[in-house]
Amino acid sequence: MAKKLKDYYDMKFARDLADKILAVYPAFGEQAFIEHYENNFTDKEFLQRQDVAVDALDKSLSEDYTENIHVFHRILGEELTQTEGMFTDGWWLWPIGRYVEKHGTKNLRVSLDFIKELTKRHTGEFAIRPLLMQFPKETVSEMLTWSVHESVHVRRLSGEGMRIRLPWAKKIYVCLDEFDSYKQILTNLKNDLSKFVQKSVGNNLNDLMKERPEKAMEIIAEWQKNNPTKQTLWIIKHGMRSERKKK
Repeated sequence: MAKKLKDYYDMKFARDLADKILAVYPAFGEQAFIEHYENNFTDKEFLQRQDVAVDALDKSLSEDYTENIHVFHRILGEELTQTEGMFTDGWWLWPIGRYVEKHGTKNLRVSLDFIKELTKRHTGEFAIRPLLMQFPKETVSEMLTWSVHESVHVRRLSGEGMRIRLPWAKKIYVCLDEFDSYKQILTNLKNDLSKFVQKSVGNNLNDLMKERPEKAMEIIAEWQKNNPTKQTLWIIKHGMRSERKKK
């Protein structure tokens, strides 16, 4: 029987994560972390186990969010060298992203800087959403800068984090409230050579088409005016797949 995703987050995972943190932060309450995780994870599903890990981190780290983020920076490890690996190599970072998702609004700048680094190893698409909700203009402005970043992972996050219907996440409509910037982000990405990014942009359009088709068509019409590249044409086709199924 194939191992379920939740089963990777067992006591070995907890001890390995504790060891990583302790190696760079001697004040870490390793015993409190291990005990809380061991006493609470066994009957939990995947996302619940992430929350148990976050609760354990809350019990064993400093009360200073910024200090804890500095600790997490030091355990991130090397950046991924390809588009694959965020869930196969960086899977153990999921609770760290969940921690930022829970606490990140305590310091916008610190959180944005960390999420940019996290997404180069794992994913920041869930951690960014509370920031988009609480600080929409500032966060979208940062993501606009990310849309032309040299890292393919950062470029992808600039769009992926704003998706209306991101799987495993609550719907958000910041892209409609900040539509001009959102459209510019997708436009900056429409000729990206990475299929990893192209799929994300297409998924954004597909989500938008389901919610506000006239907005999706506004973007597509602008892109079609001036000899769209094969990358843009592929994105448009991918973004209209749900619409085609209706016919």
